Amino acid sequence: MERRDVDFQSSGERCAAWLYEPEGAGAHPCVVLGHGFGATREGRLWAFAERFAAAGIAALVFDYRHFGDSDGEPRQLLDIGRQLDDWRAAVAFAHSLDGIDPGRVALWGTSFAGGHVIRIAARDERIAAVVSQIPYTTGLSAMAALGPRQNLRLTAVALRDAALALAGHSPRYAPCVGAAGELAAMTTPDALPGYVAMYEGDPARNEVAARVLLRVPTYNPAWWASRVRCPLLVCIADEDGVTPARPAERMAARAPRGEAVHYPIRHFDIYVGEWFERAVADQTEFLTRHLLSSADRAEAVAG
Repeated sequence: MERRDVDFQSSGERCAAWLYEPEGAGAHPCVVLGHGFGATREGRLWAFAERFAAAGIAALVFDYRHFGDSDGEPRQLLDIGRQLDDWRAAVAFAHSLDGIDPGRVALWGTSFAGGHVIRIAARDERIAAVVSQIPYTTGLSAMAALGPRQNLRLTAVALRDAALALAGHSPRYAPCVGAAGELAAMTTPDALPGYVAMYEGDPARNEVAARVLLRVPTYNPAWWASRVRCPLLVCIADEDGVTPARPAERMAARAPRGEAVHYPIRHFDIYVGEWFERAVADQTEFLTRHLLSSADRAEAVAG
């Protein structure tokens, strides 16, 4: 397995990415991986990509514009439309790569990106398979998880940021994660320690331009699940206080070829330790089943 630094253009700006290439010649399938709310590829996306590549599936892992090593100003601007454009650009880049079979390109998204991949696959019939891990599903379920007091506090910050944007000023930021009672988009008991645990070195910058919180209530990617015609695996944390389990289960049921796998864990537990091992094994089995022939699977095991 080899990892290369690559990049691609999204609306004229550079997105930084890693390309994990499996051993062996031939046109490989490829899975495109993107992270959740305010996170970057350094947050253990490499761990999932390494397992997929070891199984014979190339992996393209990218940072959204405005985050991580990608270009884009202002920094930490989480714009849903721009992130969806970045996904489309990443898929187009994967299709263009030498050694990649454009007929076997899959999507993998976690948390907020677990919703993004539903939107992308619903409109792109070329997508061969989708993994949606602990997914954001609807604005209503996200707001219910936050509770009314936190919603009001975050809305006030978001309105200030939107006003600053209209006046051409720098963003007003809101933390992505925080301790219980703090002002942040995620304050469940596992949020802050789980966010830190995703990063081997310094964590990603723990904030986003708050204006995105005005868009979240009307962002409902789960509504598109019925249009996802390819195989869909939804990985659900049953004790998830950030992206609740029930809406995710309904999303999987709505997809024509959807299947769900449940884990008795909280939102951030899936990235490390035992539950990472279980989830990545389930995801690898799903992806190899739908992207690799029996001969490819035998070669990957032998390799």
